[in-house]
Amino acid sequence: MSDVTACPGCGGTGCPRCRWRGRRRAQLLLTVANSETGAVASHRVTPADLDPRPEAAGGAVADLTPRVRDLASTVAVALDPDPLRVRLPPTWRPGLPVAQRHALAAQALADAARRPWRLWVGGSTAPAPVDPDARLAQLCRLADLLLLDLVVTARRCDSRHPGTVRRRTDCLLWTVRFEVPGSPVPGGPAEGSTDLATALTRTDARAALTGLTERGLTAPARLLDPGFRRCGRPRVPAIPAPPGPVGRIERRVVAELAGGTGRPGAQAVWRDGGWWHTAPRSAGSPGRSAVRGRASLRRVAEPPEPSGPDASAPGPERPAVLVTVTDLRHRVVHLTWRSGSPEVTRTVATTPDGRPVVQLPDRYRLGAWARVFGVRPEDLAEADGGHMIARDLRDGYVSLPWVGADPVGEYVRRAGVGRLLVTAARPEVPPLPELVRLVLGLDLALHVGVLDMRQHAGHPLRPDGRWWSVAVRPRDAPVHPDDLPTRPSLAAALDDCRTHLADDVAGLVPTDPDEPLPVPDSPARELVADPVPALVRLAAQHTGRAVTLRVTRDDHTVHRHDDDGVRLVGKEGAPLNAFGIGGGPA
Repeated sequence: MSDVTACPGCGGTGCPRCRWRGRRRAQLLLTVANSETGAVASHRVTPADLDPRPEAAGGAVADLTPRVRDLASTVAVALDPDPLRVRLPPTWRPGLPVAQRHALAAQALADAARRPWRLWVGGSTAPAPVDPDARLAQLCRLADLLLLDLVVTARRCDSRHPGTVRRRTDCLLWTVRFEVPGSPVPGGPAEGSTDLATALTRTDARAALTGLTERGLTAPARLLDPGFRRCGRPRVPAIPAPPGPVGRIERRVVAELAGGTGRPGAQAVWRDGGWWHTAPRSAGSPGRSAVRGRASLRRVAEPPEPSGPDASAPGPERPAVLVTVTDLRHRVVHLTWRSGSPEVTRTVATTPDGRPVVQLPDRYRLGAWARVFGVRPEDLAEADGGHMIARDLRDGYVSLPWVGADPVGEYVRRAGVGRLLVTAARPEVPPLPELVRLVLGLDLALHVGVLDMRQHAGHPLRPDGRWWSVAVRPRDAPVHPDDLPTRPSLAAALDDCRTHLADDVAGLVPTDPDEPLPVPDSPARELVADPVPALVRLAAQHTGRAVTLRVTRDDHTVHRHDDDGVRLVGKEGAPLNAFGIGGGPA
């Protein structure tokens, strides 16, 4: 019996999910890796492996969670995975013929295999559990510090309401997010965790900030009152009123939900040191938005306007931006950049088309504020998404459209009118050899690129410093000419790779559904020597050209990116010992 079935999404006619093949692989690959030893264990799940059991509410489900725990035990990883279940089609019955049961199981696996490779990475010691009450208090304090709202939302999983995805009328899904005061209620399908405590354990400060920029696009712009001073040195805030135990907040939100007929959800909003309870409602008829799963929602009642520091708004003739620099723990600096402000600048360059480039004073240079927080300018990043801060904003450079133009106004337009939230914290990442060991255990390739541009130091129109990239690729994937370093530090590149590792490996499976999934397996292995010093020396020898180290179980190669493609500049078998890079078994 085949482990390939017609695509559940298109029925075999071809669609983007099956890459227009009309067929999908009916397999799941489960992998657990020990980040401390490099040991890896995997299991390939086929339709014959499923053991569906009937549920009390109807239907049948195959629970794969015990298999994940078994893999974790094999490689000595302390892991408490979220439940992993495969729901069988409604027509599945234990008494059906074997071939029919296999076909229905294949259909269920193919639908679950939208992410065909599931990877869990952990250590031998489980991380300390998150206390939901402590997490809630932390997020409330941070909301006050950053002049944001903390919004707890519960949405019904009810098909009567536009945009929901499940059909149980007793189900609620919870999310916890930071919002710019005045942001609209997000529409779209209901999402989140089944209770508030679980939502809090899954939502740290960075997760709560994700999507803040998009959600705040239509929020009213607010600036600091002239009498409000929160700049010059990082501030430690006073402890606000206790936000209350999680259970009490959850019960109050549920009560708000029950207070109105047909409400799709309810919210608790932490603002100005206290909770405000409200509920979203559908704004007008569902119409086309419901068909697209983007129901338009509005609050039944809005909390009072923020008081004190975030009350004054810029006029339409004077664009301005409120810049917040923070370590996301207890330190913050708020800056108001307002167009038309008279500032002493100095001309530092001229663009090829003759426009002057000037540099603004220190308070406009985010790199100068980085030093106040004890981090490097390249450690600065946008709080929403972790995108790097452009060099002109780090160093205060701005190109003027003509001599005599308003430099601050041009700078504000470059920063973006409204809010700019910047994190000043060095990424906490393990060293590169640990990632090399992990990737070798997964039997993949790791591409590490570095571009030395230090010859442009001090030039306002050219990138300078060293740029890095760290990416996981299939074992036989070549170095692509366009795979160029884009991160301003190795720590940022490592953080990006580790953060998205599970999602990235899910896309590395063979595209041909007839080709079986690999089953990586590896014992514990020693660390290789740190390749960074040799890579830095090599990049300095090829200034202005990206150099990429490609490491696999079999060998490693070093490549230089030229104008006409990628050139191999060194090759050595395992272990990693060419160019002074190596040591340790492959």
